[in-house]
Amino acid sequence: MGAATDDPDFWNPKVRAPICFNPPAARTFAPIFLMKTKLVVAGKSKTEIVEATASALDKKELPGLEPGAMCYMMSKQQYLSDRDMSWHPHLMFFVPGDAAKSWGANLPGSPVMAADDPEERVTIFLVWVGKWSDGTLAPPIVH
Repeated sequence: MGAATDDPDFWNPKVRAPICFNPPAARTFAPIFLMKTKLVVAGKSKTEIVEATASALDKKELPGLEPGAMCYMMSKQQYLSDRDMSWHPHLMFFVPGDAAKSWGANLPGSPVMAADDPEERVTIFLVWVGKWSDGTLAPPIVH
């Protein structure tokens, strides 16, 4: 459910994204996923989902992102999209707003990637790790 509404994999039934949130992320970032899921199941359009998310954030019906919110996705059984499938084991750090440039992410040779998510009003920093949760080696990082 983590794909943005304009992503081709939004609500792709094949996606399996085992994600483990730390307590700050579980309290403040997971509620966005849960709200969007309820809206999809209720048959709302993508436009209605985006508008409802923005409204809930504006009205503070969804909690503000807590400092230190992060998660990890390290299962080999992940299927993140039709193009990435079992991508890479990684950590994700959630920071309010558009912060990619200020953190030096996405630069040549940087181990940190970032994705701005305007719908959820966060920047998600992704850091690959060298092993899957079962201890086997992950694919090499290619820059």
